[in-house]
Amino acid sequence: MPVTAPVLAVDIGGTKVDAAVVTAEGEVLRASVARRPTGRDATRAGIAANIRAAAEEALAAVPDVHVAAVGVGSAGPVDLPARSVSPLNLPQAAGLEIDAVLGDLVDGPLTLALDGTCIALAENWRGALVGYDNAMAIVVSTGVGGGLILGGRPVAGSSGNAGHLGQIFVRTIEGDVGAATLEAVAAGPGSVAWARSQGWTGETGLDLAASYRTGDEIAVAAVRRSATAVGQAIAAAATLCDLEAVAVAGGFARVADDYVDLVAAAAHDAAVHAYARRCRVVPSGLDGDGPLLGAAALALRA
Repeated sequence: MPVTAPVLAVDIGGTKVDAAVVTAEGEVLRASVARRPTGRDATRAGIAANIRAAAEEALAAVPDVHVAAVGVGSAGPVDLPARSVSPLNLPQAAGLEIDAVLGDLVDGPLTLALDGTCIALAENWRGALVGYDNAMAIVVSTGVGGGLILGGRPVAGSSGNAGHLGQIFVRTIEGDVGAATLEAVAAGPGSVAWARSQGWTGETGLDLAASYRTGDEIAVAAVRRSATAVGQAIAAAATLCDLEAVAVAGGFARVADDYVDLVAAAAHDAAVHAYARRCRVVPSGLDGDGPLLGAAALALRA
C-alpha cells in the first residue's frame, strides 16, 4: 500500500550524504534539510555516523511531523538482497548494511535503491519524465549513472544495479581509437583529461565550460565528444528497451547550454531503427532536490 504520510529521504553520495523530510505531495521541508560529509578518505565508522547524523538532524528539525517510512538512494553498486551499499568512491564503506545504520529511526519500512533508480523515479514523479511509462534518466557528472522506468515501474534488476549506463562501451567521434566505457569518455573528469591531452590548459569542468563559451576548439571538441558518447549510449538503451524518453541530468550536463541538444542529435544519428529514433531526449526537469525527491518517491511507493 502506498505511503501517504511524509517520509525521510536519504541520499548517500561519494562526497556527502543529504537527508530531508518530504511530504507525499513532493514538498521538501526546507527546515529539515541536513548534510554531512562522506569522502574517499573517510573511515567506515565515520561514514556510518554521518549518515545517521544527517538523518537524525532532518527528523529533529520537524519534531511535529509524523514520518511513516524511509527511502535511501545510494551511489553504486548496491546489493538489494543484502540491503547493503558499496559506493565506489567510498572504499571504506563497502558492504555497509543500511538497516544497521538507519533501521531503528522510523516506525515504518526502510527501502533502498541505486541513486540512478531514484533519479528516474523523481523525474517520472515530478520532473521531465512525467507521463512516460518507458523511460530512462541519465546523470552525467563525475561519473555516469542511470535508472530505468519500464511499464510504469522502476526496474532494479537482481542486485539493484539495473540502469547503470556508465559501464557500457561506446565508440566516440572520429580520431578516437577503439572503444571505452561511457563513463571514461563522457563524464567530467574523463572529458577534462581528454582535453588536456589535446593541449588544452584548463583544469576543471568549470574551466572547460568557460572555454566552450569562448569557442575554444579543443573545449568544443571535448564537449561534443562527451555528448556524442552519451547519445550513442541512449540509442543503444532506447533500442534495447523501446524507450519513449530519456532525461539527462548531472553537473556536467550543464557544461554547455546546447549539451542536451547535442546528445539528442547524436542519439538520433546513432539509432538504427525508427522506434529508437522516436525516443525523446530532454533535460532534467528537477533542481538540486532531485536525489532527495527520488529517495522520497522510493519510500512513498513502499
